[in-house]
Amino acid sequence: MRIVISGTYSTGKSTTTDALGYLTGIPRTNARTMREIMPEALPGKVLEQCSIPELMELCLWRFKERVVSEHLCGDTYISDGSCLHEWIYARGRLIAGVNPANGPVTRGLRKLLGLRYRPTHEHIFERLMHAVEAHARASYEEVIHLPIEFPMTDDGHRPVSEAFRRMTERMLLERLQALGIPCRVVGGSIEQRLAQITALYGWPHLCSIPDAIAMARANAARIEQESNARHQSFREGMSWRHRLARGLSTL
Repeated sequence: MRIVISGTYSTGKSTTTDALGYLTGIPRTNARTMREIMPEALPGKVLEQCSIPELMELCLWRFKERVVSEHLCGDTYISDGSCLHEWIYARGRLIAGVNPANGPVTRGLRKLLGLRYRPTHEHIFERLMHAVEAHARASYEEVIHLPIEFPMTDDGHRPVSEAFRRMTERMLLERLQALGIPCRVVGGSIEQRLAQITALYGWPHLCSIPDAIAMARANAARIEQESNARHQSFREGMSWRHRLARGLSTL
């Protein structure tokens, strides 16, 4: 089967997906995240600095990574998120402002400045989403959605707010329903989720649930450490002007 583990920011999506892979031996897709793609696609930038066209570019990079990874996995895989996710996030940023963590004054000013281009951006998003949704319908058999149950992680990488997280969750669920892809909501601790998901599909365990979670968390820590090192290097190279602008953006 081709199963998607769905959820918005800080719902345990990646840890659950990785742990399921270790627990069952089922291949999991291995596409790079946006922040891993950033140094290659937009060197010298972080996500909060991206314009709407640059976000679209990152979405295309990510879509390519997903399609290649899914193809390499064949007819059976567990996907960390889906091809819909990054497009939903980018569309959410068009609605809420490119950096949803900005204060209301900054968001309002940026929305006002972008009004001239918004209809064009909306049209482009809809046409690109049409192609992405066609891939989702053809590729995913079922979706396991992880609801918002854990506090949002403030890792300094993702410019989001709690309101943005809940908005994008609604958008994700609405798109999945419109596409007719079967969706099950599985909640609880990561241990409970793994037990529920493997029971749903009758998947045998190759190791214990605690061991699978430990391996998934070790992998997540390694990726986070590498991302933090890149982010810290960028912050150290920031000019005083950018530091000032970043501070004012919280207004």
